Amino acid sequence: MYTAVRGGAVAIQHAEDLIEQEVHGAHDPIATRQVQAQLPLLLDQVMGEGSLYDPALGAVAVRQAAGDPMEAGFLLRAYRTTLPRLGYSVAASSRSMRVVRRISSAFRDIPGGQLLGLTRDYGQRLVDLRLLEDADAPGSHGAAQDDVLANGSSPADDSGADESPQFPLVIDFLRDEGMLAARPEQPSEDEPFDVTREPVRYPAPRSARLQILARGETGAMLGMSYAGMRGYGAGGHGTIAELRQGALPIEITHPVTGRPARIGWLPVTECHFVAGGEATLRSPRADYSMGYGVVTGRNERKAISMAQLDMGLKRGAGSGNLLDDQEFVLSHIEPVDAMGFVEHLKLPHYVTFQSSMQRSARLRALTNAARNQAHEAAGAHSH
Repeated sequence: MYTAVRGGAVAIQHAEDLIEQEVHGAHDPIATRQVQAQLPLLLDQVMGEGSLYDPALGAVAVRQAAGDPMEAGFLLRAYRTTLPRLGYSVAASSRSMRVVRRISSAFRDIPGGQLLGLTRDYGQRLVDLRLLEDADAPGSHGAAQDDVLANGSSPADDSGADESPQFPLVIDFLRDEGMLAARPEQPSEDEPFDVTREPVRYPAPRSARLQILARGETGAMLGMSYAGMRGYGAGGHGTIAELRQGALPIEITHPVTGRPARIGWLPVTECHFVAGGEATLRSPRADYSMGYGVVTGRNERKAISMAQLDMGLKRGAGSGNLLDDQEFVLSHIEPVDAMGFVEHLKLPHYVTFQSSMQRSARLRALTNAARNQAHEAAGAHSH
């Protein structure tokens, strides 16, 4: 039975007050605008996993969670459920992306050229001790800086939209060469599955899989992707045909004219990952297979991992690889479920644990009694 504890609600309130004092009531609290300006990668991760793209709300969630990305994403997920659904956007093609970064590991020279953009890939991993200097130096509280296109405009505004260069997709050239499976003429699903409104059942359609991957926890997806590369999945070591960052136009159907109308731009990271293609004398035509990843904001690590996992999930569990099993992968990258299951262990389990102890003690007593009886019987038999 439960043991009555007095003051439970009071203790919880005191714990919340302590958080307010130690974190939000600090002597030099961090401002919401500082989170947006100085922690953009954390903010993008939180908004992606929280399934709600709003930099201001994302920054508030990061502050409220004291920088814990899982907790901040949970806050955004919860807030998202309170918002009305006003409509649906028209499907956007990445061919219309306003690109700020674009690289390919498969080809050195690609039409339009490679664009390094904003990246830390080539810098030395050394701690910059200059950042120990006074954080109140001039310019330290400036507004967030957007990525800049080649023409000097921001990818998220409409200035210079007509002058923005359009880059072809590398995978189109693989298709033209007959090395990649042809693009299907018709989509495989009439309407995309909505994982926020319908329970997922396995095997899940690809639209559901991509949604779950796009909302998945970055670290969990990275771990699974790495495990696959080390031989625990069939994906192996593929190649990035193209990795790009930029902004996609968001369009809705105009309620009066019925034509698509652009209402804004959404920063995204997209990855096309290819593997296979090893032709042999017995199989001279071995097309490359492709995995696809796209996430909101700047999160290349997650986009690459998503593309690798997508490739395996298309094969399905019949391949015999655990990382190709939809239920295993999609269930274990879900951050809110994972955090809830693990952290619920901190809640009281008094009744179940006491019951377990009582069963163990009873079983031990029965075992000891049976052992004693066996010893006594053996002793009587020897006499």
